[in-house]
Amino acid sequence: RQELPDGIGEEALVALADQAPVFMEACPGLHFAHVRHAGLYFVGTLRPDASPFVAVEFLARLVALLRDYCGRLDEKTVGLNFALISEVLDELLDYGYIQTTAPDVLKSFIQMDPVLSQPFSLFDLSTVGLFGADTQQSRVAPSCAAARPILSLRGEQVSQPEVFLDVVERLTVIIAANGTPMKTDVQGEIRLKSFFPGCSEMRIGLPEEFCVGKTELRGYGTAVRVDECSFHSSVKLDEFEGSRILRVSPSQGELTLMQYQLADDIPAALPFHLFPTIQHGSCGRVQIYLKLRCDLFPKSHAVNLRIHLPVPKTTLSFSQELSSPEQTALLQPATKSIEWTVPRMQGGSQLSALFKVKSSTSLSHGGRRGSLRELGPVNLSFEVPAHTCSGLQIRFLRFTGPEPTLPHRWVRYVTHSESYVIRLSAE
Repeated sequence: RQELPDGIGEEALVALADQAPVFMEACPGLHFAHVRHAGLYFVGTLRPDASPFVAVEFLARLVALLRDYCGRLDEKTVGLNFALISEVLDELLDYGYIQTTAPDVLKSFIQMDPVLSQPFSLFDLSTVGLFGADTQQSRVAPSCAAARPILSLRGEQVSQPEVFLDVVERLTVIIAANGTPMKTDVQGEIRLKSFFPGCSEMRIGLPEEFCVGKTELRGYGTAVRVDECSFHSSVKLDEFEGSRILRVSPSQGELTLMQYQLADDIPAALPFHLFPTIQHGSCGRVQIYLKLRCDLFPKSHAVNLRIHLPVPKTTLSFSQELSSPEQTALLQPATKSIEWTVPRMQGGSQLSALFKVKSSTSLSHGGRRGSLRELGPVNLSFEVPAHTCSGLQIRFLRFTGPEPTLPHRWVRYVTHSESYVIRLSAE
């Protein structure tokens, strides 16, 4: 940490919120590097001769450490744990030089307890979130179960340890106006969070038909193919080639074991298709009819759907007709866009919405054709629990060696929309 030069203050830091690149030049001889997590910007200053890759890697590890020590990482948590975060930074850095980012080493130096925004209870049904559900086969851990500090609070009774293995995929899609996918990309990772101190070796079995690149099928089942993948340095791969088994001896905290990518040829159908119909009337009136279809399996569902539709900047009024009462739609005056929100949508179902927009004819940039150019594209954001577009599933999760107390093991899956864009016809 160091003092900023004259003329560099809060204005420069606030300006980072509008900066697309990770790096920006603050002034001659000084650069800012930042990463974003959960709406928070983590910023570091570095000299031009410093490695930018080291700065980004350090900030990413700082985010992971703060999540380990504070649990859920958001603006409220940072405010409550400001002293703890300062202590972590003091142990990480010494006059700008990185000392260590290893959780096992830092554990003996960090003395403060985290301040929790709300008490955690695994049996509180109100905490059941994205991953939480009761099924006929088993009970699924709620999403907030892993969003707690890895170290138990002083005086807190330590329950049976737990291990969370999450398969998280981010979906990027661009769909043309005629409904043809122009780009599909899946970025996935296998993420481990362990609350088990002194854990012995863990063996994680991937599907035997898992293959990297366009190679021959493995076994007789349906192939699970990715274009490329990479592993954490602590993962042992001596059994991966023959048996598709990952071996790791994790410490307490969060660790990304594997990252993979699949482009253009995903085995599953796209989760959503949108069918828009646009009609132009007189005096700047536009009628937009949207039919949203969920192509997931009937037993699957999506949550937190948000459909973002830009409208002409000269829009004066807005009305809506929605197909179900739980939906909501608002016109955002600042961004001149319609935000259509659906809390939950079952696989195989359809929803529709009719929006009537009136814009100023005097500022319509060429009338009908100008208004059309200002409509769209539509951007969807959603979460699909218990679903992966690549088809990747965890075959088993085992511990080797004698253990007096085996931890609870939770394997969870989720697909997020990184960018799901649907273009509208310009005709």
